[in-house]
Amino acid sequence: MSTRSGPGRGQSDPGHGAVNSAVNSAVNRAVMGERRQLINLAYRLLGSLAEAEDAVQEAYARWYALSPPERDAIASPGAWLTTVASRVCLNLLTSARARRETYVGEWIPEPLPERAEWIAGRPGGTAIDPADRVPLDEAVSMAFLVVLESMTPAERVAFVLHDVFGYPFADVAQVTGRTPAACRQLASSARRRIRAARPPAAAPAARQAGIVRDFKRAWEAKDIAALIGLLDPAATAIADGGGLATTFLHPIEGGEQIARAWIEIANRATDDMVFLERTVNGQPGLVALDGGVTVTVFAFEIARMRIKRIWVIRNPEKLRRWTGR
Repeated sequence: MSTRSGPGRGQSDPGHGAVNSAVNSAVNRAVMGERRQLINLAYRLLGSLAEAEDAVQEAYARWYALSPPERDAIASPGAWLTTVASRVCLNLLTSARARRETYVGEWIPEPLPERAEWIAGRPGGTAIDPADRVPLDEAVSMAFLVVLESMTPAERVAFVLHDVFGYPFADVAQVTGRTPAACRQLASSARRRIRAARPPAAAPAARQAGIVRDFKRAWEAKDIAALIGLLDPAATAIADGGGLATTFLHPIEGGEQIARAWIEIANRATDDMVFLERTVNGQPGLVALDGGVTVTVFAFEIARMRIKRIWVIRNPEKLRRWTGR
């Protein structure tokens, strides 16, 4: 880093302080302008918006803990923050495996409402093979996030950084502490998991919305035959209450079994319970409100015009974003 020259020893430059202040202000704006992008990345790495915000906050805390000369020596604050936030996420993913062994019931990623800023990608990302690039809307779907949960922490970080956000493997290596070649292998392994789990024939978005709407109507009408007709015979329903809300602890397997369980849920619903069609992680879903409070979010995976999976999120700690919706 070059040394700045001044007007001369013992002399003051009346404009020097103003220039420094303007430069520092611009740098601070640029640094804080990275926050949304960092949260977008951290959410895909962790599957929890609350944890993503904590990881990003930690990255900023480390940035502001640097001395001014240390910050001046960093050519790209955005790249520095991305590396630090990704490392924090990698550590959290490693510790999360142990925590989730004691989690009550199944753990499902935190659902996000509507299709909004959180699907934004990395502006000006490095070009990579289109065959290896995952569309950002797909990369936030519940089905995609659930597959990410099956990966090792290093696989997940390498895959999300490279295949979703387009970072070169040299940058990924700085995060994981492995060689670029090793990171390439991690991403390749993760890619195979994604391809194996991807449904063979996803329905168009409008048709998916229609199927979810038909499911809602059949459920409200307690029409078990209609429900069975909308469900894949090998469908699976998984619920997440986290021990904080009543729900089924083990996955329900089979379309008929799910239909019967949903009729039982309908029979137990209070008069204040209403079901609304809402976007969940960029896909058509349902939300249950009891007395105006969101108590359940339903995410769906639809293939060959039938519902293949239903994720039921009831843990109130994962529904804070849905308050007032």
